[in-house]
Amino acid sequence: MAGAITHDRPSAAEGRQGGPLIVTEDVDLLDDLLRLCAAAGARPEVHHGVPERGGGWETAPLVLVGDDAARRVSGAARRRGVVLVGRDQDDSGVWRRAVEIGADHVLLLPDGEQWLVDRIADVAEGVGPPALTVGVIGGRGGAGSSTLACALAVTSARQGRRTLLVDADPLGGGLDVLLGGEAAEGLRWPAFAASRGRVGGGALEESLPSLHALRVLSWDRGDCVTIAPEAVRAVLAAARRRGGAVVVDLPRRIDEGGAEALAQLDLGLLVVPAELRAVAAAGRVASAIGMVLRDLRVVVRGPYAPGLDDKEVARLLGLPLAGQVPVETGLLTSQERGDPPGGDGRGPLARFCSAFWERVAVAGGGV
Repeated sequence: MAGAITHDRPSAAEGRQGGPLIVTEDVDLLDDLLRLCAAAGARPEVHHGVPERGGGWETAPLVLVGDDAARRVSGAARRRGVVLVGRDQDDSGVWRRAVEIGADHVLLLPDGEQWLVDRIADVAEGVGPPALTVGVIGGRGGAGSSTLACALAVTSARQGRRTLLVDADPLGGGLDVLLGGEAAEGLRWPAFAASRGRVGGGALEESLPSLHALRVLSWDRGDCVTIAPEAVRAVLAAARRRGGAVVVDLPRRIDEGGAEALAQLDLGLLVVPAELRAVAAAGRVASAIGMVLRDLRVVVRGPYAPGLDDKEVARLLGLPLAGQVPVETGLLTSQERGDPPGGDGRGPLARFCSAFWERVAVAGGGV
């Protein structure tokens, strides 16, 4: 059980790193708190009372005060990020003691263990604003969604953002191949298939292949083609906590894992070739994913069939227009040379991606 008391909470943007301060003389409670810190990957500082001035009370990103120590810390300087931890579910006096020490939260074990692990991990990782997470999906097969997803990620990284590209399509051939990095060292999706609960954001980032200044989570060449939704949720949540940008290449056929990926997106881009059959197919895709994803926009890809333009395609689909990507000659040749899509910063595809991220910057993180 965890309850909030109305105090100003630390801003996520403060992003201070380090372990929590634990204040308690209760040996059993201390054992539990040390166990939870270990689960969160944090190394705490432990005291029986308030440390001397200049110590952890002022500097720790999070202070965990055992209910037994509430009286001993009642005279300490007020600060944010204090949690009073107890065990007695029937002790109403714990709320009074929390107010006396200026606690942000009251947490009762064992019910509040997962909340506390998440909070400790957040401060240990120095969590800031979450990543803008963009999904790309094809309106029909061969629409070019994987190419656009790679180009968006490459452009984002070139502009200096921390960027993660996630291949959520197990049958797509692998985005690491499209980026020329199929032999790059690092983990692929099957390594995370058993992930549950919380995945460390820093550990995730460091474990993945690094290609063209971004991190890539793709598939290996094995038989694993499905990832449980709990694993997808854990991995994408870790990626979002690292900030910057996350680009997800989505399959057209959405299973439970794909639905979980959709639920993590801030917005989606539906890539539609400008031809009537593609528009008809895209309409079915949009209907299916629109039940999960609230913000879906269309990217129209040339060449244009007679009577169609980008605005007409968007009108037929009933979706906002994110822009158009005209035909780009030489794109396939450059990929065969090992150049990533949009890697040179020139051409229609790169210009679309640059304009997209510029709109993000102008909107302050949204679009």
